[in-house]
Amino acid sequence: MGTPEEGQGVRKAASNVDENLEELARQARDGDSAALEELLRRIQPDVLRRCSRFLPYRQDAEEACQDALLRVARKIGSFKGDSRFSTWLYTVVSNSARQTYRSMKRRSAEYPTESERIPNQRDPRTTSVIAGSRIDLLEALDRLEQEYPNLVAPVVLRDLCQMDYGEIAAELDLALGTVKSRIHQGRKHVRKSLAVT
Repeated sequence: MGTPEEGQGVRKAASNVDENLEELARQARDGDSAALEELLRRIQPDVLRRCSRFLPYRQDAEEACQDALLRVARKIGSFKGDSRFSTWLYTVVSNSARQTYRSMKRRSAEYPTESERIPNQRDPRTTSVIAGSRIDLLEALDRLEQEYPNLVAPVVLRDLCQMDYGEIAAELDLALGTVKSRIHQGRKHVRKSLAVT
């Protein structure tokens, strides 16, 4: 077991990495193309990991990751710096993953999958319990967005991106009480949707 000093060293190193990333993001926002390239290279593994939280099928997560990285490259100028870059990135990633899911759903409606053409062939997207529960959650979030669009971002940022309430309030420019209320209401609707499926 490590000593308290070693624990502090690890936290300092993590803090330095975070600050380096924040500085890279500021430089990229200000037009430094080398900083943008380095930023995209550094965040790519984390973006893929986060997309995988939303999308159970590896190819879909990779597609969402590429979309998120493209959005970061195109929209880095809109990063104001009021909140941390990592907070801004969570929003970009969750939007990309949910957009990829919607696109995947449209494609599957337009083009039958292998499992629909060949009887008794299972679709890997629906064979695991984890995959099924993630898809059910994405469906529930889609329903929530149609009925109560202002509740989606707080729920996604809290429950899928695991941000704390204060970060969410800063990112969405809302009062802390409003954030907590929206998360509570959103969870209630999502639970109701999940109970139906």
